Amino acid sequence: MRKTFQFASLAAIAAMLTAPAAAQKTTGPKERYEMDAATMSGFAAMGGGKGGMGGAMSMMFGGGPDKALARQLYLRLGSNTVPTAPPPKGDHFFLPQAKLGKSVPLISPERKTGDYTPEFERPKGRLLLYWGCGAKAGPGQPVIIDFAKVAAGQVPPNLFSTAVPVIREVSASNSKSYMEWPNGKSDKFPARDSSLLGAHRVASNVGSDINFTLAQDYMPALQASTADQPDGSVMIRWNPVTNATGYAAWTIGGMDRGAGGGDMVWWTSSATKEFGGGLWDWLPPSVVANLITKKIVMPPSQTTCQIPAEVKKASGEMMIGNLNAFGPEANFSYPPKPAGNAVWNIDWTAKVRFRSYTMLMVGADFGGMGGMSGGGESSTPADKPKKKKCKGPLGIPLPDSAC
Repeated sequence: MRKTFQFASLAAIAAMLTAPAAAQKTTGPKERYEMDAATMSGFAAMGGGKGGMGGAMSMMFGGGPDKALARQLYLRLGSNTVPTAPPPKGDHFFLPQAKLGKSVPLISPERKTGDYTPEFERPKGRLLLYWGCGAKAGPGQPVIIDFAKVAAGQVPPNLFSTAVPVIREVSASNSKSYMEWPNGKSDKFPARDSSLLGAHRVASNVGSDINFTLAQDYMPALQASTADQPDGSVMIRWNPVTNATGYAAWTIGGMDRGAGGGDMVWWTSSATKEFGGGLWDWLPPSVVANLITKKIVMPPSQTTCQIPAEVKKASGEMMIGNLNAFGPEANFSYPPKPAGNAVWNIDWTAKVRFRSYTMLMVGADFGGMGGMSGGGESSTPADKPKKKKCKGPLGIPLPDSAC
């Protein structure tokens, strides 16, 4: 009897030790806050970060992409409650080193009513897709997309990746009350020497004040260069950026012939055919780490990438693009998580995301600064294409800095 009892007791203890712990229950959060902070450099930062004609004018009057740097900041507040006195409104209060004044206003975007027909110009010609770093394009490239067939509804399967989505945890669609900055009331850019370090407070009429202290600041600038190689490829080089979690690059060529029905060329540094929008945006470090294992994102130790010769040849004299350095993020919540299995009633959460990026220009000639992107080497010069609007393949809008 004694042995039987002892065996039963040990079995019971083992079951207790291996049984999964009960998950802690949570409620909320009632409010969610999101800050996206970026450092722009090179041509992306010209004209105070607006690029385009402003950047070109800046260079004409003594500016240069090797010295250009700008800050970018986006604020979004979402709440599960509606204000007692509409409309929803709030303020983000900064310390003086942010150089944004005492605060910036958070307001709800205006809801447009009526019928609006979006302006859309049907693309012509073909889109050639290339991917991967290397002197030569890999097997199965390019994938050719005929715009005429796409217009007829013949969209190739798996044309664009859904594995790398644009991640927005706070939006008007998932909030009863939503506010943002920049907005129609205030849209100024942070100064180039702005700092986010220190205390932050967000006050609104849709919930409790949100208070947190940042120990992380804007990321350092990316300094990238492009140089033609004897084998016809183009080498991209860049400096390692502190706190970078990974890198991704893309270029588009043939933009000057797109309107005439010629071939447009889209290349990405991903080792697989991945053109997901999140690759050109903010991504959580955990997502980036997973994408590195799949060779979709370049690791933080990598500082070069070769654009295949086939891409350069098909693109013509000029390519524009982007090099993105994903960065860290900081997360805050209130009240603190209770110990044990006590219910965690979350009042608010706040997330701050960082990245650094620069514009790649291969073959452009801006007063002898062709091929430079944040302080780079010369490439084959070409006249600047004269286009009223900057449009990407299949109507995909390019970043403001790409035009």
